[in-house]
Amino acid sequence: MSAEDPKAVVELVGDELFSGRTPSGHVILIDTDRERNSASSPMELLLVALGSCTGVDVVSILKKKREEVTAYSIEVRGQRRAEHPRSYQRMELHHIVTGRNISERSVAQAIELSEQKYCSVAATFRPTAEIVSSFEIIEASAWSVGSIKEEEGINQ
Repeated sequence: MSAEDPKAVVELVGDELFSGRTPSGHVILIDTDRERNSASSPMELLLVALGSCTGVDVVSILKKKREEVTAYSIEVRGQRRAEHPRSYQRMELHHIVTGRNISERSVAQAIELSEQKYCSVAATFRPTAEIVSSFEIIEASAWSVGSIKEEEGINQ
């Protein structure tokens, strides 16, 4: 590794409580005391990392396909091994896409491209964890689509 490689710094700030500074300078708290539960655990952050990584890809791909997405969320669940190290052995992602006339084929292709080609977090998990994805499409009402467009300054 060279000095130019990204570097995160994690410091102990209390009993099982850490402060992590990302390479971009953002600070997050990490708590491994599940009774206190004052911040996310490292394993919870992995779930968020996978969801956000694939989410960025899926939304970007759907925009390029000119799909009219008005809302999007991902539910990420992880099944951990019983023995130590209790790493994730299975990750389940459920994509919820809301919009008008969204193509099932476009969503399926966007998810597959993210998982197999673009998402670095998925690529990191893939050698040791099975990643399973599903999705649902919710048709947005004309009112909700119009409201979002007006908020964005796009009038029809």
